[in-house]
Amino acid sequence: MEINRIRPDEHNFTQRLASIANPPKSLCFMGTLPTSGAPVVAIVGSRKPSAYGREVTEQLASDLAKAGCIIVSGLALGIDGIAQRAALEAGGTVIGVIPNELPDISPQTNYKLAMNIIKNGGAILSEWKKGDGKVVNRWSFLERNRLVSGLADAVIITEAAERSGTLNTAAHALSQGRDVFAVPGNITSPLSAGCNALLKQGAYPATEAKDILQIIAPEQLKKPDQNQLPLGSSPEETIIINLIASGVRSGDQLQQQSGLSASNFSTALTMLEINGVIKPLGANNWTLK
Repeated sequence: MEINRIRPDEHNFTQRLASIANPPKSLCFMGTLPTSGAPVVAIVGSRKPSAYGREVTEQLASDLAKAGCIIVSGLALGIDGIAQRAALEAGGTVIGVIPNELPDISPQTNYKLAMNIIKNGGAILSEWKKGDGKVVNRWSFLERNRLVSGLADAVIITEAAERSGTLNTAAHALSQGRDVFAVPGNITSPLSAGCNALLKQGAYPATEAKDILQIIAPEQLKKPDQNQLPLGSSPEETIIINLIASGVRSGDQLQQQSGLSASNFSTALTMLEINGVIKPLGANNWTLK
């Protein structure tokens, strides 16, 4: 696959990197860099998210992509990959920023995701390509983070522990004058401690895509349509859909509140998943797709 090398100021999408602290001398990329001038949102977070972190990341990434935003992240395991997959499923443009030499993809487990990003009109970007002699170490990821935030109009941290490396991206964003958003989390959850700390320090709260768009791209806001829930193929399926829409996530609670027998509940839940109406969040938790 062809690897292109440019200076940051040679392309509209990357030119803002020319003015950040420690700007990259050059950029290498595979795929296509955006030319639309659409709002750019970076979504980052924990490598081992909870079901809550996964759900809010998917929702925000999907809604922002549908609103026309370009989604940037680091292609890492966890929140990064979840956000990028959700944006692709929503038909959005995605940019992955990696710390190693192209065409190598790190982590290798996200190679297929990287190829899907390129296939769907996005790009994988790095400061390096084979032959540059770059040795990747723990500092390489911190260096990469300044590019993730530097490309964006806003950075969203959806879930992060108190000492998460993700907070390094937030620090870069603040120093670069980017808007920082954090998703509020349960105050007893260690995985939300970093986000809650950012909120106390003045980060914008992010509970829906509208929160971000109102600040960075109010023109992208469309008149709200009346959201209509999907219809179930049976009364049992409709009951489950309505419960999930009301905020019930746990499979045990869904069965209990539905009043359905174990066999009828299991059959309806299985059919909803097969038909793409719901999707698992892990640990027997479910959400609407």
